[in-house]
Amino acid sequence: MDLFEYQGKEQLRKFEVPVPEGRVATTADEAAEAARGLGGRVVVKAQVQVGGRGKAGGIKLASSPDEAKDVAGQILGMDIKGHTVKRVLVERAGDIVSEYYVAFLLDRSERNYLGMMSAKGGVDIEEVAETDPDAIARVHIDPLLGISDFHARKLVFGAGIEPRARKGAIAMIPKLYNAFVGLDASLVEVNPLILTGDDRVVALDAKVTLDESAEYRHPTFAELKSAHEVPEQERLAKEKGLNFIKLDGDVGIIGNGAGLVMSTLDVVKAAGGEPANFLDVGGGAGAELLSNALEVITSDKGVKAVLVNIFGGITRCDLVAEGIIDAFDRLNMQVPVVVRLDGTNAEQGRKMLQEAPNERLIPAETMLGAAEKAVELAHGGGA
Repeated sequence: MDLFEYQGKEQLRKFEVPVPEGRVATTADEAAEAARGLGGRVVVKAQVQVGGRGKAGGIKLASSPDEAKDVAGQILGMDIKGHTVKRVLVERAGDIVSEYYVAFLLDRSERNYLGMMSAKGGVDIEEVAETDPDAIARVHIDPLLGISDFHARKLVFGAGIEPRARKGAIAMIPKLYNAFVGLDASLVEVNPLILTGDDRVVALDAKVTLDESAEYRHPTFAELKSAHEVPEQERLAKEKGLNFIKLDGDVGIIGNGAGLVMSTLDVVKAAGGEPANFLDVGGGAGAELLSNALEVITSDKGVKAVLVNIFGGITRCDLVAEGIIDAFDRLNMQVPVVVRLDGTNAEQGRKMLQEAPNERLIPAETMLGAAEKAVELAHGGGA
């Protein structure tokens, strides 16, 4: 569960992490009132669960309550990467001297926690990792032993944090780690972590992702979740028992098994396309589940083609074919569906698809061939 920035900061405050004073507003008038209470000069920040707010115009400085009202009116209702802004965070504007990056996350490959820090804050950390990987200091932390002063100092000195910020950063890092562990988070990221003119180190932003499987230990999770509006497509997928994640592309993806679905996403990218989603129907998918999966995928009007990639182990490919044919009959499908079947009863399933009287239903023999055809169709190529 990704928290809104204001929620993340509320949680960090509980672990004594310094954050700016701020108030949440859902109308322009509320933003003006918040600015008045904070002293006039504020930053108005869109609250959406996606990056790139600043570039999209979702973060604006205001020097007075009236100006805060104006910019809040501009931001509220904006669409930022498919997310509509319904609330803003109004924060007291600070004196920023330097910006840094710091994060704690799970490193599943090492079966450890990972701390990262960089003196290059305020920009995409992926860009820093690609162009200047040595600018990011990393340290692994054993969950059983916890964090020590050594870890904090290794991050701060390894990242090349300037001397006047080192004391504050070394003091803050254990607090961020304690928040990461105490909240059962899979990510706590601060970008930027700032040095102010009076030499304070403050978390100017907060990205916090909670592990929902730990909800039984945290009664507050339900309250945090209540502020989140579940998109219709995700709600529909959950109702039908499907593992679904929305992405930004136009090629819908259906597969059985997380590994196969991730490989399919990679192959679609390699073929020049952009996946619209991750959808795993599981190991024993039958006709009804495949039909439901297609219903979920095609409810997104941005999907121009669908790629179904099934390897039949427990799953029977003839039942998969039956479900796809049923979806075409039931849903009046208007987008082309490319299907690659392999494994149990694959030959029978492919024959059923070939005999189905619908030109939008396209069998494919290989995963790469299926991906290339789906991308071609999504880009306007003929069947």
